[in-house]
Amino acid sequence: MGKIVFIFPGQGSQYIGMGQEMSANYEVARQVFAMADDVLGMPLTEIMFTGSEDQLKMTEVTQPAILATSIACLKVLEQHGLEPDVVAGLSLGEYSALISAGAMSFTDALPLVQKRGRFMQEAVPPGVGGMAAIMGLARELVIEACRRASSTGVVEPANYNSPHQIVIAGEIPAIRKACEIAKELGAKRTIELPVSVSFHCSLLRGVEPLLAAELEKVTLSRAAVPVVANVTAQYIHSPEDIRNALIRQVSNAVLWQDSMEKLIADGFDTFIEVGPGKSLTGLMKKINPDVWVAQVEDMKTLEKVVSALREQGGE
Repeated sequence: MGKIVFIFPGQGSQYIGMGQEMSANYEVARQVFAMADDVLGMPLTEIMFTGSEDQLKMTEVTQPAILATSIACLKVLEQHGLEPDVVAGLSLGEYSALISAGAMSFTDALPLVQKRGRFMQEAVPPGVGGMAAIMGLARELVIEACRRASSTGVVEPANYNSPHQIVIAGEIPAIRKACEIAKELGAKRTIELPVSVSFHCSLLRGVEPLLAAELEKVTLSRAAVPVVANVTAQYIHSPEDIRNALIRQVSNAVLWQDSMEKLIADGFDTFIEVGPGKSLTGLMKKINPDVWVAQVEDMKTLEKVVSALREQGGE
């Protein structure tokens, strides 16, 4: 068995019914969801399992829902004896990664990400901000498209997801202008994303002091395994570095491709996406198709990963 990385998804991976199979089959997963309902004082599990898409996509519901699902899946993996050598999470997923690394408690993280979602939603009035994915254009040319469009308004690279996909964020007219310029520069495709918040750009700078104040109330511990930070694509361990990384992450670009390439260069070759959806698995196949990557979100995917890793380990 190779060196294992647990990677945790962020916002956009949610869907009605996520985590339900794990809850039905594993007591540890049920405990996670019951704790989430209790800590937040709301029927989060009910919304996730049987609610409406509109309820689930409210940012302050989405963020704790994805966190809870990821941690429920994590607990089931731990019960099967699988533990990571290093962890990383995309955007919101960085909180799940920190819980996995023992740097933050689940009960502290739940209200924290709920407030984070609320702060982000309130920072950008509806109809002002958005995001778009630019496909098939080199990084420097995406940066150039944003620079040229900035006379129209705020627009910046927000997620360096893979060599073929970079997400930009900012004010809607400037995003549309940047997409036009990107196509002129050779982009294969541009897609406006169905989000109302401009994540990971300077429009959210005002959220940073609010989040910093909330983080002051939370006990952070030294990470028991290395965590790769979104904003630097470098390992962090200390509570101070973790706090700074979470604050800066709000209005700075997520260096996901760089983070994964750093891990691969350091000899990590087994990646497990822990939580809803398979977006990170898809990105990894674009970043490096030669590493082993799989997801765990329900019974079928769990069984597949556990048996594959047992075979690798010769058990």
